[in-house]
Amino acid sequence: MAKKLLLIDTDCGIDDAQAIMVALAAPNVSVLAVTCVFGNTSVDNVCQNVLKVLSVCEREQIPVFRGSAGPLVGTNDTSSDHFGTDGLGDILEDKDPMWEKKIQREGAVAAMIRLVTENQNQVSLVALGPLTNLALAVKVDPSFPNKLKELHIMGGNMEGKGNLLPCAEFNFAKDPESAYIVLEEFLCPTHLASWEYCCQNALTWEFFEELINQNSPAARFMKTITSRCWGYSREATRSKREVYFGPGFVSFDSYAMAACVDAGVVTESMVCPVRVELQGAMCRGMLALDLANTLKKQHRVTVFTKCDTDKMARLLVASLRLGM
Repeated sequence: MAKKLLLIDTDCGIDDAQAIMVALAAPNVSVLAVTCVFGNTSVDNVCQNVLKVLSVCEREQIPVFRGSAGPLVGTNDTSSDHFGTDGLGDILEDKDPMWEKKIQREGAVAAMIRLVTENQNQVSLVALGPLTNLALAVKVDPSFPNKLKELHIMGGNMEGKGNLLPCAEFNFAKDPESAYIVLEEFLCPTHLASWEYCCQNALTWEFFEELINQNSPAARFMKTITSRCWGYSREATRSKREVYFGPGFVSFDSYAMAACVDAGVVTESMVCPVRVELQGAMCRGMLALDLANTLKKQHRVTVFTKCDTDKMARLLVASLRLGM
C-alpha cells in the first residue's frame, strides 16, 4: 500500500516537536517536507527547532523551508512564553551554527504549491501553527486547496474560550486574517482539532512520566525540552497551567497529527460551517461554529469532539521510540 504523503506546516514549539515525531514514527506516512512559520517563537528559531527534531530522529533528509515571519496584518507579537523564548523550553545549548545552510533556498509558500502540484490530490497538509503560509499559498495559487487531499488544523475553539485572548485560541489569535482566509477558501476536506478538544481528551501525568522516561534518543530529547517548561509541570500554579493547558498532559498539536495519521483516533466529531471572527476587542480570532447554518455556507468542516485516548497514547509512545 502506498504511504500517505504529508506536508507539515509548523511554528515548532514543544508540542509541534512531538507531533512531528508522531508523523515520523508512523509506518504508513511519508513526510514530504516541513514548512516553518512564526508563532511559538520567531521563524528563525522555528527553522532551527525543526532541524533539531529531524536530527534527533535521524531524518535530516527531509527538506525544511522558511516561511512567514509575521501575520498578514500588523506585527508579530513575540511576548508569549508558552514554551520558552526559543519554543523548546530555553534548555538547548548545542545550537547549530550552520543551520541556515540547511534550510532550503526556496520559500515555504512556493514549496507548498510546488509539492502539492506535483502530487495532486495525494498530499495531506497538517497545519500546527498560525495559518499565514496557507493563506499566502491560496492567494498566490487559488487552485492550491483543490489540489490537496485533505487539511488537518490544530487551532480554533468550540466554546468561545480563549487561551491567548479572552475568546480566541493561540494559533488563530496570532493571525486571525489568515485563519479566516483558510476556512473560507480551502474547500478541500478540512478537519479541526480545537483547543477544547485537546484539553477535554487530556492524558494523565503518570502516562507523561512513563512516556518521557523511555530509553531512546527521542524520549531523552523530549524529557530535556520539557524539564523547565511550566506547561509540562504538574507543580505549576493551577491558575496559569490549567488556563492554558488543561488539567492533564496535553500535547496539543499531536492531536491533529494523530487524527491525520490514524483516523480511528477520533471517535466523535461534528460537521458544520465555521467562520473566524475578525472584529471586536474580545472576540477577534474566535472560531464560530455555525450549527444552525445561518451563514448558508456550502463548505463544512469536521470538528473533532472525542478521542480514543488509548490509541492516542500508543501513537505518542511510538513517536518517542525513534532511534531505539
